[in-house]
Amino acid sequence: QVQLVESGGGLVQPGGSLRLSCAASGTIFSISAMGWYRQAPGKERELVAVSATGGIPNYLDSVKGRFTISRDNAKNTVYLQMNSLKPEDTAVYFCCARVAVTASYDYLERWGQGTLVTVSS
Repeated sequence: QVQLVESGGGLVQPGGSLRLSCAASGTIFSISAMGWYRQAPGKERELVAVSATGGIPNYLDSVKGRFTISRDNAKNTVYLQMNSLKPEDTAVYFCCARVAVTASYDYLERWGQGTLVTVSS
C-alpha cells in the first residue's frame, strides 16, 4: 500500500504565500513523477505542476513565475511553494505520484486526500 499525505493548506490573503507538502509512504520501489492538481468549486480538476524524475518541471500557465515545485527524493516528498497568491488560486489541491512498488516498474497513480487553499481578504 502506498499513501500520500498532504499538508500546508489554509487561508491566506491575496498576495500571500503558502507551501504545500506531500509525503509518500509505504512499499515504494520507484517514483517516476510527483505533481499537484487542483479543483475549484464547479470546475474540473487541473494539473498545476509536475516534476518527473530527472526532468524539467512543468507548470500550468496561470501559475508560472508564482509557483515552484520541488522534490526531496530521499524522503519521497514533493513541495509546492505558492507565492503571490490570487483569489482564483482557491481550490482543493491534490498530490499525485506515479509509483512502482516492485522492480517490474509497473507504475500506478496514487492520490492524496487533498488540502484546501483559500485565498481571500
